[in-house]
Amino acid sequence: MDIGDQEPEDAKQPPRGSLPTRPDGSEATVSAFVRFGLYFYGAMIAVALIWRMGLYEESILFSSVAAESAGVQPLRDAAIGVAVGVAIVLASEVATRLTGWGDVLARELAAAIGPLSLPNALLLAMASGLGEELFFRGALQPRVGLVVASLAFGAMHFVPRREMWPWTVFALLVGLLFGALFEWTGSVIAPVVAHSVVNGINLPLLVRRYGTPP
Repeated sequence: MDIGDQEPEDAKQPPRGSLPTRPDGSEATVSAFVRFGLYFYGAMIAVALIWRMGLYEESILFSSVAAESAGVQPLRDAAIGVAVGVAIVLASEVATRLTGWGDVLARELAAAIGPLSLPNALLLAMASGLGEELFFRGALQPRVGLVVASLAFGAMHFVPRREMWPWTVFALLVGLLFGALFEWTGSVIAPVVAHSVVNGINLPLLVRRYGTPP
């Protein structure tokens, strides 16, 4: 090939200010997004453990001293969590398919998530389920009660855009449900499993249906 036919070196470089890409074309910021999520939820877990177990010397797994004395039934609580999580996913799917606001919300959430592989989506789902439930249910709810903890959970999911308001309402209602599970079973296992099931199904579904695949 002639020297004159060679591509200029500058043409091979990405434009300044653009995001670096991987060989498969996905943006390198995907891994940064996942790392940030893991650090964020890890910090929530640390704060929850220090708050409930360090300051109050109570087990974070239980809703009360009486519940701790009664013990835990992990298989029962996990089964309840799976059933509740699947029911929430079905309800959100109905809202997405049958309502305009549900469809708009799903598209907005998919755009916010961006390209995300299935393993990373499942990793974030488990991290969010564990981190948020240990903080809001395991640490916060025994101190401030079901309603206040659920309001705080909804506030965490507030985005000041009208099309995102249903997400805040959904988070508030789900927070009340997770809090009721915590009180009813006496253990954080059921809400952690339910939360992880919801995110573990909905995150990959949103990316697959509306998002840009990695």
